[in-house]
Amino acid sequence: MRPAGTDALLVVDVQADFLPGGALAVPDGDGVVAPINALGRRFAHVVLTQDWHPPGHASFAGSHPGRRPFDTVRLPYGEQVLWPEHCVQGTPGADLAAGLDLPHAALVIRKGCRAGIDSYSAFREADRATPTGLAGYLRERGITRVVLCGLATDYCVGWSALDARAAGFAVAVVEDACRGIDLDGSLARTFDALAAAGVERLRAEAIAG
Repeated sequence: MRPAGTDALLVVDVQADFLPGGALAVPDGDGVVAPINALGRRFAHVVLTQDWHPPGHASFAGSHPGRRPFDTVRLPYGEQVLWPEHCVQGTPGADLAAGLDLPHAALVIRKGCRAGIDSYSAFREADRATPTGLAGYLRERGITRVVLCGLATDYCVGWSALDARAAGFAVAVVEDACRGIDLDGSLARTFDALAAAGVERLRAEAIAG
């Protein structure tokens, strides 16, 4: 594909806490930075997302006495994986990766800001009802296709891709510009769901400069 003016690159959660040494490090997470920087130069429209949790967020294991990271609990909006405390608002772990070089990115969507509700997706919070406003922004800019990359494939990238399709956009995931957690087979399940939804899987080399 050759990016057009109706295409947007959505760069998901490339933040310090998801990189090696971070509080919730994705294996080889820093491996996405160079390919994303290269991809960014091919797109006129770039949007970033940033996990942005208040202290004591409901998705943190430490907010649930007796629970450990990666346990699962039921919250009012449904099943929730509990995570180590990560990407707390205003902390260094919430910063975008130091090597990320996308100066023309026009928007940063911060998600997971409400204390009681998680938000993997850049389009809708985990209650599946509250929009972030991203779909409207993209439509106002004339975007018809969203190309995703970032962290992690099987959570925030995957959920964002599915919600982008549900919002009516053509969607592609650049799989070598993403990395996954793969918690109990979550990566395979995500790719199955993406295929069923009509999300295209690309390699970065397939996107013309």
